[in-house]
Amino acid sequence: MSSERILDKFLEEQPRRSHKSHRNLAKIVREAYPIGVPAMIMKSSTDRLGSSAGYSFHLGTPDEILRRIASWLITEAGEDQRVLWKLIPLLWKRHGREDVALSALLLANLDNERGGVDPWVVLASSINSTEPAEALLLSIEEVFRAGHDGPSDELLKSWCEGRLVESHLALISAFAAINADREIGSEVIGQLVMVKVPVGDSLLGRIRDRVASGIP
Repeated sequence: MSSERILDKFLEEQPRRSHKSHRNLAKIVREAYPIGVPAMIMKSSTDRLGSSAGYSFHLGTPDEILRRIASWLITEAGEDQRVLWKLIPLLWKRHGREDVALSALLLANLDNERGGVDPWVVLASSINSTEPAEALLLSIEEVFRAGHDGPSDELLKSWCEGRLVESHLALISAFAAINADREIGSEVIGQLVMVKVPVGDSLLGRIRDRVASGIP
């Protein structure tokens, strides 16, 4: 039996009432992550945990499995997606690599217009006090890939003036927006080039340099 069929069977067996609690859903998806992941891959990922940018676990779950889990969550939620919006910050708090990737898929694909929710605001309020750039990139890229507008200049400015991790979120989001041919105000760029990046973090440093080159 394929891993997809095993996963589908597992998800079908979950009680319908589970979708009324974001905590129950968090437990279910944690059980679902290893389905179809070869033991050797999982062991290898576990051995690399110390170098996996601070994730609480990294199981090596394939993207197609994570997308299948996200699709199940969204389909079962129907029109009332409030529980899933609550699930996103809980996944960030638990902070497995799969949690961060699944939250990115939910953030990008939930119906934010119906709920009057700004996915960028949800993302900023969900992230921890320190986050690897890769974790932020996962969500930023998924949100743009889903066709959402980028964060407003006002939001970018507020991030620059907020927590250090939010200033990094602003930096990476602006970089992604510029690459998507979306205009960023010169005043915002002026703030972004002043963002402090950790010593030795070449990725954030390169991103800041690229954003700086956009100043008229």
